[in-house]
Amino acid sequence: MQATLELNRAGQSLWLDNITRELLAGGTLKRYIEELTVTGLTSNPTIFDHAMKNGSAYDEDIRKLAHKGLADEKLFFELALDDLTRAADLFRGVHERTAGIDGWVSLEVSPRLAYDTDSTLAEARDLHGRAARPNLFIKIPGTKEGLPAIESAVFAGVPINVTLLFSPEQYVAAAEAWLRGIERRIAAGLNPNVASVASLFLSRWDVSTVEKVPPALRNRLGLAIGRRAYRSYCELLTSPRWLRALNAGARAQRLLFASTGTKDPKISDVLYVEGLVAPYTVNTMPENTLKAFADHGKVGDAIRADGGDSEAVLGEFTRAGVDLTALATKLQRDGAAAFVSSWDSLMGVISSKAAALKTAAGAA
Repeated sequence: MQATLELNRAGQSLWLDNITRELLAGGTLKRYIEELTVTGLTSNPTIFDHAMKNGSAYDEDIRKLAHKGLADEKLFFELALDDLTRAADLFRGVHERTAGIDGWVSLEVSPRLAYDTDSTLAEARDLHGRAARPNLFIKIPGTKEGLPAIESAVFAGVPINVTLLFSPEQYVAAAEAWLRGIERRIAAGLNPNVASVASLFLSRWDVSTVEKVPPALRNRLGLAIGRRAYRSYCELLTSPRWLRALNAGARAQRLLFASTGTKDPKISDVLYVEGLVAPYTVNTMPENTLKAFADHGKVGDAIRADGGDSEAVLGEFTRAGVDLTALATKLQRDGAAAFVSSWDSLMGVISSKAAALKTAAGAA
């Protein structure tokens, strides 16, 4: 049995962490859905920056939108919504077949809003309304300022992908923000079934510690963080508070494993897929990781509900001098900064292309 199908049958959703016009127009995404059991898709500013910087597929639409007077973020979101709504339509069959559990795509609010609660909420509501698709998540970072926006967006009925989570503690804070929004809907007599995933970033843990710990500990931290977060997830799923919400008609927020492309060429290119098999979760992976897993991946035992050896491994890192709490804070802050950097680069690409294309059209 193909590894991607076996992973799906183990109860884990496999999503693609990429989107380009070529993937959509060339039929590649459709093929991944049909042949590799891909059941969803995520995007982020870095993905769009690379896609627009390194190709010409967006140029004609950039020219047309610039001619209409659109620029920068307004122009970008027109392009992104076009891509993501087309992708959402490709996954609509999955979404309907799974009664809304799967078949989602994700679009992120401006990373410049990571520490601005009110503006994040306003943009999330606007993008959700403009997309007009039942299977499109709006991504909001799980920063301290993002948590109130997550709660309010969920209360407003906006499906949310909480992004930029790095630790079990950050994950739990995001899950509780989602649940507060659900509880407010229940108290207001509203339908509490507002879907959500919480995205835990993994590979950056290993990148940040590989030169700071003994060889025996290298490239083990990301998996340990993922397994420890899964323990927290299982505890939340069975907690009385969550069960009361589920009894009222809510559907549990799912844990999503993100940043699962291996950065170290000396280790397995499917490390964060094979090591994080777990039912009722999502693994969103870069295209190269998807292809590698389809080619030679193995689906082993699922993570234990108690997190397995994660506590012991995390203890080894603590004894080796790694301050896990401080590092989680730094990784989240650095992750937000990296997305802002990609966003600024993306705005620069759009601005320069728009100017060049308008000039070329005027000279023609």
